[in-house]
Amino acid sequence: YQYLSRYKRQENLDRFLFIPERTEGTGKECLKLLLDFCGRPSPSWTELSNFTHFLNFQLSKCEKSVFCSPAAGKDFQGF
Repeated sequence: YQYLSRYKRQENLDRFLFIPERTEGTGKECLKLLLDFCGRPSPSWTELSNFTHFLNFQLSKCEKSVFCSPAAGKDFQGF
């Protein structure tokens, strides 16, 4: 939710620090955001679950990538 809400507001994600303990938004807001980004007009709960698991996997990989680290930010801005 933290990534998607900032992405939707067109905030800079290069400097964003994910904090798992921080709760943002309501359950209703989270569900609406997931429905907006899922890419299906009327997704099932399984499709939403698959979308969130895949997104989490990709974001975790990105956070650990040397290409997305602050050190590489000058050379790969916005990557």
